[in-house]
Amino acid sequence: MVTLKHLSVKERDEDGVPLLAEADSAESPGIKHRRESREFFLTQRKNLGLSLALLLSCYSAILIPAYLPTKQPTCIESSTEDYMVIMNRSAALLSRPCISGLTKATLQKVHSTAVNFHSLVQIAAFLQNGTRHWELPPPLGLLGSEGMLAQALRVLPNSGLPSVSNKCKRCMVVGSGGTLHGKHLGAHIDKYDIIIRMNNAPVFGFEEDAGSRTTIRLLYPEAASFLPQEYQNTDIVALVAFKRLDLEWLISIVTKKPLSWWNKLWFWRDVVNDIPLQPGNFRILNPEILRRTWKILQTYGKHESMTVPTLGFTGVVLALQLCDEVSLAGFGYDFTHPGSLLHYYGTVRMDHMMAQVVHDVSAESSLLRDLVKSGVVHDVTGAVWQTAGLIHQTKIETEKNINNTQI
Repeated sequence: MVTLKHLSVKERDEDGVPLLAEADSAESPGIKHRRESREFFLTQRKNLGLSLALLLSCYSAILIPAYLPTKQPTCIESSTEDYMVIMNRSAALLSRPCISGLTKATLQKVHSTAVNFHSLVQIAAFLQNGTRHWELPPPLGLLGSEGMLAQALRVLPNSGLPSVSNKCKRCMVVGSGGTLHGKHLGAHIDKYDIIIRMNNAPVFGFEEDAGSRTTIRLLYPEAASFLPQEYQNTDIVALVAFKRLDLEWLISIVTKKPLSWWNKLWFWRDVVNDIPLQPGNFRILNPEILRRTWKILQTYGKHESMTVPTLGFTGVVLALQLCDEVSLAGFGYDFTHPGSLLHYYGTVRMDHMMAQVVHDVSAESSLLRDLVKSGVVHDVTGAVWQTAGLIHQTKIETEKNINNTQI
């Protein structure tokens, strides 16, 4: 038997639990440290749970709307009477003899104290080899991109228009507007000498409304179609350079040498690596066209310096330079139906254009209305005048609301 001589037991406490002599002393540093560590790790778990909850909330806010039903664009069908008016108007334009120099002569007769319309046609359509001074960077000039421009022009064997048999040339500028949908103007459009289209507006599958031939397609890299069939029956692809990298892209397309992965990172969306055309089928649009158009648009009310002309209106100005007569189809926006189709293809709604700030749609619509009113261009689908009136009425109502608020 072992006798514990030095171990003493205190009297029972009030609860009757015997305590060792050392038990009532202060807590040892080691025990205190373990307790604080345990409390710290418990706090970490709580923070981790909170972080996961926040992360899941963010993902839900982003992903769940993508699976919710969205409002589908509606197709505004034309009445039989409206359809016949458009077809008869188009047939009448094609049946009469082409008048040489009509567009430029009419443009000279348009009098305006603030606008020099005739300056729009005094520009070379496409860039050629040679040095010149640029005042502005892309897209209104090529300041800072002269070296890359020189490289691009060296790989382009041609700078002019494809040969057209008729001395008097008629242009059709095919806009991408939903107003072209269901009009069955394709056969009429194909009868024009020069047909101008913009960006990736499709032909394949839309021949009945939009026609099947393309003389000039204006585009920038991010808007070039990935479908090879869209370049069939195409004479010219003309680059509209919005940045220096666009010229590098053109060089890669012409020489069939893909861009590096690093260069591709700087485009705001994926770009096509190949366009199935020969080097002689490519051009570079003269940025002076955009600059002069932009200056004229400034005279049509408030025009922010950060806006640029749409490629649709740029196509109209290009047609004024190249053709004796100019007609339009697929121009004009139906702002009375925000849920209607913005384009004759796709599912983008009209309210998308109403919300954008890159282009001054109001100024362009007013200028285009004046060109139609003066007879410089012919609006086959007939929506240009209606669009300008609606935008003007919207501006008046907005100003009234502002004034009432201020009062």
